[in-house]
Amino acid sequence: MNATQPITTHASEPTAFSITDKAARKISQIMTKEPQGSFLRLSVEGGGCSGFSYKYDITTEQNDDDYVVEKNGAKLVVDAISLDYVRGSELDYVSDLMGAAFKVQNPLAVASCGCGTSFAL
Repeated sequence: MNATQPITTHASEPTAFSITDKAARKISQIMTKEPQGSFLRLSVEGGGCSGFSYKYDITTEQNDDDYVVEKNGAKLVVDAISLDYVRGSELDYVSDLMGAAFKVQNPLAVASCGCGTSFAL
């Protein structure tokens, strides 16, 4: 494992995954209560009411083929397999009458559930 060497994209390649300022602030806020070196990992799993679901974990383990996004001190990691399902997406943090949560704006999704935690390709 190499925790200091993120996968980088070429200038001609569109951003594989990004995070908004609000999401970066929330990630940073969450990490203040976690052990030093912790970060947020996003993965995609089979299941959920639309076929696939987003999973969030707090971890300190990073793999060589992870895609790393860092913004304003916040770090998010997406594994290589999950990246194929969320390429071009953006992680946001929203707060509304239904509650507050991370939301993935996924241009590859053709359908999603009402709560935004599962999607179909």
